[in-house]
Amino acid sequence: MRKIFTLMFSLVFISLQAQVTFVIDSQPSNTPAGDNIYIAGSFNGWNPGDTNYMLHKNANGKWEITLDGFSNGYVIEYKFTRGGWPSVEKGANGEEIANRIFTFGNGETVSIPIENWADNPPEPPGVSENVMVMDENFYIPQLNRYRRITLYLPPDYATSDKNYPVLYMHDGQNLFDASLSFAGEWEVDDTLDELADQGYQVPIVVGIDNSQYRTEEYLGFPGGDGDAYVDFIVETLKPYIDSNYRTLSDRDNTGIMGSSFGGVISLYGALKYQNVFSKAGLFSPAYWAKTDVLNNYLIQTGFQHDIRFYQNAGEYEGQQYIDPMNDMENNLNIQGFQNVSSKVISGGNHNEATWASDFEAAYLWLFNPVVNTVENAPEVGAISISPNPVRNVLNLNTDLKFGTARANISITSLDGKGESIILKDANPRNKIDVSSLAAGVYLIRLEVNGSAFAGRFVKM
Repeated sequence: MRKIFTLMFSLVFISLQAQVTFVIDSQPSNTPAGDNIYIAGSFNGWNPGDTNYMLHKNANGKWEITLDGFSNGYVIEYKFTRGGWPSVEKGANGEEIANRIFTFGNGETVSIPIENWADNPPEPPGVSENVMVMDENFYIPQLNRYRRITLYLPPDYATSDKNYPVLYMHDGQNLFDASLSFAGEWEVDDTLDELADQGYQVPIVVGIDNSQYRTEEYLGFPGGDGDAYVDFIVETLKPYIDSNYRTLSDRDNTGIMGSSFGGVISLYGALKYQNVFSKAGLFSPAYWAKTDVLNNYLIQTGFQHDIRFYQNAGEYEGQQYIDPMNDMENNLNIQGFQNVSSKVISGGNHNEATWASDFEAAYLWLFNPVVNTVENAPEVGAISISPNPVRNVLNLNTDLKFGTARANISITSLDGKGESIILKDANPRNKIDVSSLAAGVYLIRLEVNGSAFAGRFVKM
């Protein structure tokens, strides 16, 4: 009888054991040929170079490792390295990824794609030529502080007469240039350039850098720095942008957008200034930091004007972000705001790569139907300029055949740093003295014989 019991116990014990084989299905092409790959996780104290957990090449030449002796239902977290944390795996854009998770009993083979390594990051996307620093130290009178303001101008801004919608965005360092960002960029310029190529209307984007006061400015409301920051955007920055650039300044063409704490202040700003903003992009909004305050303020302000709200949260951000997002949609609906879109991004995390992946969808939803209803202005031809950059004298393209025709020529500052020049009845072949202009970026426009030509130059 004891032998039968022992045999039955052994069979039950064996049935409770499970194993899994992880196979590296793909890896970056720049993976050093001589390096080994290791798995590190909750099962080995997260040792990134444990020789007991080094993978080996299988018959197909792919790295693999089998983990066994674990009971069914046992959960592990893990990542892959090349022997140390400086060479841990990363996401598609070089971003940090969440720990991988596996529950034993859920299959015996798992294929793993490794997209990047921490010590071999991908080349960051280049900054579009349409991006420029408007001011390194733009004054914020409401807070007695200074801040860098960066602009994205639509690709056809210099060669058209059009006015454009405007999107105000927080955390400006993270929007266009990965070299300035904390953990990657939103690739706003690249996305909008591609949309423009597809024929969509794209906006002027005003990026407002954060600072050491980020928490106070994004969460300090009502009555604190957050209120003053929103007032700055509406009372100081927006009037400046509308006065110096060709904007569609009405609320139907004005939006505000941010992520995390920036998503919180975007919601607050849109509710406070419903007469100014008709669109609000709320990416991974950290509502948990101001839940009661936001809900009370929403009830206090109520519905004044229709606003389109676009919310999202990454799948791996968990219920701390997803549940409050869904609750906020319900609360907005109760107050009368019916244009609310909420989305859980599959595989998404709390990072710029996730937000970049959803920016296009957010923009097209928020600015619909604006993106398709702005009429195109008459075609404006391009004009080449030399030298560019220029110090003193500007030469226009001599290939243009204007004969003795006279032209109206205007030179306008694009970055708000210089003055404008208007020349009436000028000879379009003449050299133009720009020595008096301050250093900056300028648009030159020439109208002659019923046609218009435009270009952009940099004054040194």
